[in-house]
Amino acid sequence: MIVSANLKTNLTRATTDKYLEELNKFLNDTSSSQEVIVFPAMTSLNKQNGSVIVGTQNAYATRNGAFTGEIGLEQLEEFGIKTILIGHSERRHILGESQEELVKKFNFYKELGFKIVYCVGEPLEVRKAGDEDMMKYISAQYKGIDTTYKNLIIAYEPVWAIGTGLTPTLEDIQKIHTELKEKSSAPLLYGGSVKVANAKDVLAVKNVDGILVGSAALKVEDFCSMCEDAQKLEQ
Repeated sequence: MIVSANLKTNLTRATTDKYLEELNKFLNDTSSSQEVIVFPAMTSLNKQNGSVIVGTQNAYATRNGAFTGEIGLEQLEEFGIKTILIGHSERRHILGESQEELVKKFNFYKELGFKIVYCVGEPLEVRKAGDEDMMKYISAQYKGIDTTYKNLIIAYEPVWAIGTGLTPTLEDIQKIHTELKEKSSAPLLYGGSVKVANAKDVLAVKNVDGILVGSAALKVEDFCSMCEDAQKLEQ
């Protein structure tokens, strides 16, 4: 399974280094076979040794250049980063990234062979409109995306569940994941108020290949617990 943590704008370089050190130690001590990915804040990117894959939460579709406030390939190469998160709901809905921009970014890093975790999901008003409207909305987020890309991971995140404590039922998660599996055979993660209390149940749902965890992963011991849940389910 794939267990991933999006640390967002949290932790410092020092506390992130400690987080990754403790996480790597836990995975080694428990002989974990899970694929574990952590996306730190931009200023916390650093060269890392260990089994944890470190990715970037964002990057511009460029090697370098006059793009104030962005980072590009040149900065990622310094730290050996080859994994990127693209299309997170906060990038779409708060920072206004369009599908066209996301496709450009996707294609740029695809050509470089990056592992891409691509996020899709719907806001509450779309969810309430019914299954047909919801799937139409989510399907539009696949437009221009190569769903057969070998290094693609898709993360389904119901926007209305992120950081709210609300979570779809396990039956709802299975239903949407089953439908999304028809769009791509890429590993499919669930993200949206995943926490220690429900991680094991979510991971056990059919067609859920892993989880993308936000604020509930900020305490390394909690994230380690979720990695342990994934390991136990595969034994």
